[in-house]
Amino acid sequence: MPTQRIVVLAGGIGGARFLRGLKSAVPDAGITVIGNTGDDIHLFGLKVCPDLDTVMYTLGGGIHEEQGWGRAGESFAVKEELAAYGVGPEWFGLGDRDFATHIVRTQMLGAGYPLSAVTEALCERWQPGVRLLPMSDDRVETHVLIDDPDAAAGPGAPSRKAVHFQEYWVRLRAGVPAHAIIPVGAEQAKPAPGVLEAIAAADVILFPPSNPVVSIGTVLAVPGIREAVAGASAPVVGLSPIVGDAPVRGMADKVLAAVGVESTAAAVAGHYGSGLLDGWLVDTVDAGAVETVEAAGIRCRAVPLMMTDTEATAAMAREALALAEEVRA
Repeated sequence: MPTQRIVVLAGGIGGARFLRGLKSAVPDAGITVIGNTGDDIHLFGLKVCPDLDTVMYTLGGGIHEEQGWGRAGESFAVKEELAAYGVGPEWFGLGDRDFATHIVRTQMLGAGYPLSAVTEALCERWQPGVRLLPMSDDRVETHVLIDDPDAAAGPGAPSRKAVHFQEYWVRLRAGVPAHAIIPVGAEQAKPAPGVLEAIAAADVILFPPSNPVVSIGTVLAVPGIREAVAGASAPVVGLSPIVGDAPVRGMADKVLAAVGVESTAAAVAGHYGSGLLDGWLVDTVDAGAVETVEAAGIRCRAVPLMMTDTEATAAMAREALALAEEVRA
């Protein structure tokens, strides 16, 4: 029997943990991960790719399990020395082991290698057991339009500014309203080599419970990727990141509000739309949403969606693949 070819569009923590369960559920599948690079940021002269690294570390056994990001057994001597020199930002925690990854990546990029080739080289060490592709070799950065928290109060409308998504998410903890999400550079970007080919050859395409706006949404913002997914012969099945009208993890409700989408499982399915999704899984607590989603032309099932451990996540993955088969039939 041919190896099942599965394509997963993924962000960071949620995508990485889902992938670990997926690998457990179908260990013989050929899995291609198209990773979000809109969270990428340049810090201390280094190119940092948080979502790609989180997938790589998680599947390679080097992740800090409790945090879900960064390296296990980390130390922060370099960060402390930089702070002693007055060099910031201090709000972004890069550990010593993590610095090594970013140094290697930046050196290779400086030598002329594209990000896709650099990612492949980094994965040679970690052996994640999937083919990890950045969504694009081109620079794309997600920015967030906010009311300037540092502006002096005055008459009239509040002053607004755009900040990098990492500053909004990490420094500000999404504590101010987001008025717009802008994937800067996405319109000019091209899919990385292998991305469109993987989508075209896929037997199943999965949207894990990653952020639908700044993770999967940013991947889909690269011209050609949304169209390839929508036109693929493979069934497309997503898993809701919203359970009981709240994000399972993180602050997805903040960025959903910025694009005018309610924080409900049904609303996120509608945000993707029947032109993109064939199937959608909601948690059992949201079983009442099944009828609404199916009325929109998307087949829907209610199953447990809490990634409490690898086996629970593997069960979610099996449900997604079963729904894909149901759609195919």
